[in-house]
Amino acid sequence: MPATSQTATDYTLNELMCVLAAREICDGDVVFVGIGLPNLACNLARATHAPNMTLIYESGAVGAVPDRVPPSIGDPALVTGSLMVASMSDIFQSFLQNGKIQIGFLGGAQVDKHGNINTTVVGPYGAPKVRLPGSGGACEIAQHAQRVLIVTKLDKRAFPDKVDFITSNGKRVKKVITNMGILEPDATGEMTLAALYPGVSFEQVRENVGWALKKASSPYEVPLPTLKEIDLLRTQLDANRLHLK
Repeated sequence: MPATSQTATDYTLNELMCVLAAREICDGDVVFVGIGLPNLACNLARATHAPNMTLIYESGAVGAVPDRVPPSIGDPALVTGSLMVASMSDIFQSFLQNGKIQIGFLGGAQVDKHGNINTTVVGPYGAPKVRLPGSGGACEIAQHAQRVLIVTKLDKRAFPDKVDFITSNGKRVKKVITNMGILEPDATGEMTLAALYPGVSFEQVRENVGWALKKASSPYEVPLPTLKEIDLLRTQLDANRLHLK
């Protein structure tokens, strides 16, 4: 964060999560993204420190430059002005499986202590309590993106010790950006608390995960949003509060 930037004191947790996710993107990164806060984070990164980042969507838009917040990956705003529109097979084979994606954003119904993601079933596979949408491209993103980031809110049911079904392997998950703090894998691959947000205690975070959460050896303080970042989110990138509600 530039030394001359002014820190915002008025921000929501959704805005904080979005800003922290945006700062994970470097200029020139190719990012595989869906809809929601990760999509908004990508557009914030491009408007601030990463003007040369490239957005890729599962629907086939490569180098998308949407002029409004898209409500779905099928929105035509993703096509207008994009570098190319490819088939889904080309997206996965030529870009993802070919190692061209630096960052992949993922989410799920469950995330366990090793970063494994479940988007398949809640409960036993043969007789589930809830049947979820399934993998889509998530398992491929988890396997082939160089870094996987998860942006989601903490909830004990959504963060069990072990997911009911491993849809996407967690071995490339580098950060889980939540509404209370940031989880990162330790040397054994177990998610530990790496950073806390202002006003949040370690005990509060531990109460919202299903395993005996540990602290990282050197916890860090997250740099808070700047006035510029919050202004961009509220007045330009998501003025209608589609994702920041």
